[in-house]
Amino acid sequence: MELSQVLLLVLVGFTAGIVSGALGVGGGIVLIPALVYLFGMEQHTAQGTSLAILLPPTGILAAMAYQKQGFINWKYAIIITLIFVLGAWVGAQFSIAVPEKLMRRIFALFLLIVGAKMFFGK
Repeated sequence: MELSQVLLLVLVGFTAGIVSGALGVGGGIVLIPALVYLFGMEQHTAQGTSLAILLPPTGILAAMAYQKQGFINWKYAIIITLIFVLGAWVGAQFSIAVPEKLMRRIFALFLLIVGAKMFFGK
């Protein structure tokens, strides 16, 4: 794996951690679109990889089902997992500092942008 790809995985993991910690959502909202659009993964593999990243403490049974079908990219899952924890802490600190109404708007805007990209994308 090239260094640029590892750095992009680190960025994706950190971003997913921030969003998860700040918005109280699963990291898959960031991870799945990033794995599909930035790394060219198929949807099933992106979903399986996202579940593998979020294994502790959730997703174990679902990830096992994806693994049986070969839909987990463990290299990506491990790299993103390593930095996700730090990103979640940073995101939580950000969220605590932002007024509730602004946080709600940030959350809604994020969901709209990601949803539109996935709906109108390839």
